[in-house]
Amino acid sequence: MAKKEIKTTTLQPLYNFNDKWEELLENKEFIKVFLSDVLENYIVKQRWYGGKASKLKYIELAEYFRIQKDGEVYYGLILEVNFTEAFYQHYFLPIAFVSDESFAQDDRILPISIQNQKGFIIDAINLEAFRKVVFERILTALPKDKTRVRYHKSVLFKDCLYKSSRYMGMEQSNTSIVYNEKYVLKFFRRIYADRNPDYEMSRFLSDKKDFKNIPAYLGSIQIKDSDNTNITIGLMQAMVENQGDAWEYMLSEFHKVFSNLELKKIDISKLPKTEDFGRLEIRDVPAQIIDWVGLNIFSKIQTLAKRTAEMHIALGSEFEDTAFTPSHFNGDYEVWLKNRLLYQFQNRLNTVENSLYKLDGLALELANEFLEKKNIIRKRFVDFDWTKLKGERIRVHGDYHLGQVLVKDDDFYILDFEGEPESTIRDRKVKQPPLKDIAGLFRSFHYAIYATIFNNIQSYKQEQESLFEAGEILYQYLKSVFLGTYIVKIQEANLNIGYNQERVFLLKYAMLEKAVYELGYELNSRPKWAVIPLKGISNIINN
Repeated sequence: MAKKEIKTTTLQPLYNFNDKWEELLENKEFIKVFLSDVLENYIVKQRWYGGKASKLKYIELAEYFRIQKDGEVYYGLILEVNFTEAFYQHYFLPIAFVSDESFAQDDRILPISIQNQKGFIIDAINLEAFRKVVFERILTALPKDKTRVRYHKSVLFKDCLYKSSRYMGMEQSNTSIVYNEKYVLKFFRRIYADRNPDYEMSRFLSDKKDFKNIPAYLGSIQIKDSDNTNITIGLMQAMVENQGDAWEYMLSEFHKVFSNLELKKIDISKLPKTEDFGRLEIRDVPAQIIDWVGLNIFSKIQTLAKRTAEMHIALGSEFEDTAFTPSHFNGDYEVWLKNRLLYQFQNRLNTVENSLYKLDGLALELANEFLEKKNIIRKRFVDFDWTKLKGERIRVHGDYHLGQVLVKDDDFYILDFEGEPESTIRDRKVKQPPLKDIAGLFRSFHYAIYATIFNNIQSYKQEQESLFEAGEILYQYLKSVFLGTYIVKIQEANLNIGYNQERVFLLKYAMLEKAVYELGYELNSRPKWAVIPLKGISNIINN
C-alpha cells in the first residue's frame, strides 16, 4: 500500500496483523508499515530530534530488543535516520501497543489492529506500566548480567518499591523520568555506538571516587548491538533537591549588581580593574568593588571553584582504568586539536561573512574586526606546540557551563557529562587539559553578565556601552577570584595543570575555541546576542 495512504487517515487502523504483539517485530510487513511517513512525521516533531536542520530521507530499523518483565513486553528500537546530505543519526524509541481510545492522543505513532484488536503504537515512555517495568528491572538487576539488554544497579540503590513516575519536563535531547520523587532515569534519545560519556563519568565519579557533588549513580541500561558494542540507553541517578541552576541564580545576582550602579551612584569610569587571569582571594578585591558587587557572589564563586577543582582532582586520580588515567600532551593530540578547530573556524568565518547584514552597532564593528583579524585568530589556533606544555590531560566534563550546575543551599552540584553536542562520541572522550572546563565556565560567566544587561536594559539608567564596560570589569574579578581558589586546590592535590604562563595560554586558547563555537549558534539563532562571543574573541586577541 502506498505511503501517502497512510498519511491521509492517520486515526484509522489501516492494517490488521495476525501476529501476537510479542512476535510483531519479526513481521517484515509491520516493519515496512511502521517505518513509513507516519513515523517520520512523528519523529521530526519531537523535542529530542536533532536533525531539524537537515532533510530526512528515510528511516531504517538498526536494532530492536525486548524490555520485559513477568510477561509484560515492550520493544526498544534503535532507529537509523538517514539524511539527503549523506549522513545518519541513531535514535532510541521504546514502543508499546495500547487499545484504549482515550489514551495518549498526542503521542500516537501508528494506528493499527493486532489480531483484530484496534489500537495504537505509542512511545512507551508515555505508559506508566512501561516506566514501572524499567524501574523494577534496574532494581532487581543481577551482578555481571550477560544478556543482550543489561541492567545494572549500584550498591547505593537500596531496595524499595515503585510508587510513582512522571516526566521531569523541558529537556531537549533526552527524556528524564522522576521515580518516587527520589530518583531520575534519563533515557538517552540520540544514540551512539559506544558507552555514553554521561554514564561513564557519572559512574566513575560516584561509584569509584565517591565524589559527592554530582547526583549519585544508581543504575543503568545498556544493550549489546549486533556488532557486540555496548550502547547506553538509560542512566539512573539520585534526584538532587535544588533551588534551580546556577545560570538562573547568577542572572538574579548580576541584576542586583547592575542595579547597584544607580542605587549606590557608582562611577563606572573610576572602578579599579584587575589583571586578566590573575589570582585573587576575596580579601584582595578592592573595597570599591566589594561595595558595588557585594561579598555573596564572590563567596559563591569560590565554592564553585572548589567543587570544580574537586571534580578534576577525582578525574585525575585514576591509575588503573586507562579510560581515566591522566596523559601528557603529545603530537597526536596536537594534530587532532588543530584539525578540529581549523575546520570549525573556517565554518564560522563563512557564517560571519554571510550574516553581516543581521548585525549593527558594536556587534557589526566586532564582526568586521573578526574578519579583518582572521589570520591572527587562525594563527592562534595553529600556534599550539605540545612540546612546550608540561601539564596533564584528563577526562573532563566537556560542556561545562552554569546551566550544568545545580544550586542547593550554599553549595553546587554538577550535572550532564555527555559532552559538547556538536562533537562526535569519540571526540568527547579525548583527554583534555582541565582548564578546558574552566574556559567553558568563564565563557558562561561572560554570557550571564551580558544576558543580564540585555534582559533588563529598560531597568538600568546607564547607556548600554557603559553597562558593557562595568560588565567587563565584573568579569575580570569573577575569573580572578575563581582562579585564586581553583589553582590552590588543584596544586594541593598535585594535579599538574602547568606553570602560570602555560595555564594562561591554555585558558586563552580554550576560551577562543569556545567563543568561536558559540558564534555560529548566535548568528543562526539570535543575532542580537552575537556581540557576546564576538566581544569574547576580541578580548582574547587584543590582550
